[in-house]
Amino acid sequence: MRRRHFVMGGVSTFALMALPPPAVGAPSDLASRTEDEWRERLTPGQYVVLRQAQTEHPYSSPLTSEKRRGTYTCGGCGQRVFSSSDKYDSKTGWPSFRGPLPRAVREKRDRSQALDRTEVECLRCGCHLGHVFGDGPPPKRLRYCINGAGLNFIPA
Repeated sequence: MRRRHFVMGGVSTFALMALPPPAVGAPSDLASRTEDEWRERLTPGQYVVLRQAQTEHPYSSPLTSEKRRGTYTCGGCGQRVFSSSDKYDSKTGWPSFRGPLPRAVREKRDRSQALDRTEVECLRCGCHLGHVFGDGPPPKRLRYCINGAGLNFIPA
């Protein structure tokens, strides 16, 4: 069984907020990026979430309580993935959304940890963002539970 480790939050997660979104390369550039190149591009906290599909501690990201209007982008490539208009407080400790922006993410089956879940990845670079669950608000009842360490926020 593959175990996932929690990423330490706190100051390192807060520091992510101060970073500008990464420069966006062509999709072919992102697909051919090596893991060493990803390590150079991302902070250690971003790397373990985005590239190793690990989960940050609940309530460790300042984005969980972010209430301003704006857009959330992938921390790996800058792709716009979620709108603040779809964000809500799920009381789970992670930023939660009713749904992604069109053509922004892909979903795939995740059977790790002896669970059957749906993983959410950035469509452009393939980075792990979080999972989607069926316990969200009406009408779709979906909760996109996303790691704040894998996102950047651009205020409107």
